[in-house]
Amino acid sequence: MDFALLPAVNAALVSADTLIIPMTTSGLTNTGTALDTASHGQLSATIKAANFEAKVGQTLLVYQLNNVSCPVIMVVGAGDSKELTGRSLQKLCASACKALNNKSQTIYSFLSELSVTDRNNSQVISDIVRATLEASYRFEQFKSKKTDATAKTMTLVVGQELANNSGSHALQWGEALATGLNFARDLGNLPPNVCHPSYLADQAAALAKGQRKLSVEVLGEKDMEKLGMGAFLAVSKGSEQEGKLIVMNYTGGKKGDKPVVLVGKGITFDTGGISIKPAAAMDEMKFDMCGAASVFGVMKGILAAKLPLNVVCVVAAAENMPSGKATRPSDIVTTMSGQTVEILNTDAEGRLVLCDALTYVKKYDPAIVIDIATLTGACVVALGKVVSGLFSPSDSLANDLLQAGQQSNDRVWRMPVLDDYQELLDSPFADMGNIGGPNGGAITAACFLARFTKDYTWAHLDIAGTAWLSGAQKGATGRPVPLLLEYLNSRVAR
Repeated sequence: MDFALLPAVNAALVSADTLIIPMTTSGLTNTGTALDTASHGQLSATIKAANFEAKVGQTLLVYQLNNVSCPVIMVVGAGDSKELTGRSLQKLCASACKALNNKSQTIYSFLSELSVTDRNNSQVISDIVRATLEASYRFEQFKSKKTDATAKTMTLVVGQELANNSGSHALQWGEALATGLNFARDLGNLPPNVCHPSYLADQAAALAKGQRKLSVEVLGEKDMEKLGMGAFLAVSKGSEQEGKLIVMNYTGGKKGDKPVVLVGKGITFDTGGISIKPAAAMDEMKFDMCGAASVFGVMKGILAAKLPLNVVCVVAAAENMPSGKATRPSDIVTTMSGQTVEILNTDAEGRLVLCDALTYVKKYDPAIVIDIATLTGACVVALGKVVSGLFSPSDSLANDLLQAGQQSNDRVWRMPVLDDYQELLDSPFADMGNIGGPNGGAITAACFLARFTKDYTWAHLDIAGTAWLSGAQKGATGRPVPLLLEYLNSRVAR
């Protein structure tokens, strides 16, 4: 879908396939009132006859209003105007997008007339664009019959103060967020026979093509052997697919500025290894690379927005498979840091690839390091699928990420990463075990990673509950791409 901005127009005279207008529980906004006047009350009478309550996301299609050029008026409920938040705005924008007729090619949206309690006018534009593109997403690459995807143009009718560069910038930011989010969803939704570590390496090369500020380096298993990445290799060696450490280095900021480093867990399929998972829902383990997918999505969004800062994105890509070469429970490995790990459960593999990647990124002298991983089922138990788990010993970084989560409607909840939990990782045979017992599993996983992050400011995002949906709506969500892009953008604004 393409977007354009236009200052105030006479809605009754607009020649388009569909007009989208909002309505709160208090009544129609300015455009709706004008259309009702032009139609001599036909619009309000139709709304009343349909018992339309203007609940958030509720839609009503009204056809052929008298004295109105556009044949279809879509009324979208916005609820109580005093309680309309950015989250509500995204919900009603998504509902409007889904209610559009496939044959509607030209759409005029007047949703920016809404006053949103926690958004300024520019942010409203960004949210409308992002939510619309997010709702219009389809993953049909492997279907023989595809949805008729007629090209659409949505014109956002805005106030005069936004029909300029500031409005255009807000529109472009919404597009960048959605571009990154949907790219992450594409990667997450791909089947593991297509999306394996080498495929991800190819995707990084494709992103860098023609990009002067982005360079890519890919380390194979021989490179990792030389670096002493015994934990990473303990995971990848069980598979025919070679593990890859993929580094995307974006230099959009000033030379010498320390980069923000993002590290994504990229287990392209997780059988559990020798500690094999139950068969039920194992198909969803293709989503175990959604941390890596989000890192790719962030880089895609950075390139779209041309953010002026330095960012290094690192993907720890491997496949966790059982075989004659696979790691066994009780094996002991030496990490790149020199610390040793007794592998008590081969299904706790994400922290093994991440710990070596987190040691590796010290070479970039990072300002901040954030790892993103579908790490623990325990985090799903603790937080469900609403918020992602946030772990960091840094109050400042944690608060910045919490704020970015609120701003982007991609929320996180801070969890403890206290030294008190470290003793649960004790091993009689090595420096640590790779699991900490049945209690506090998400916390002990974060504490494990913390042992490899002492030299920089670090946060860990456990997205096991938020990276994908199950059931009839099964698919990758693209989270936490909006959160991370919002955080990076906030650093630019400082």
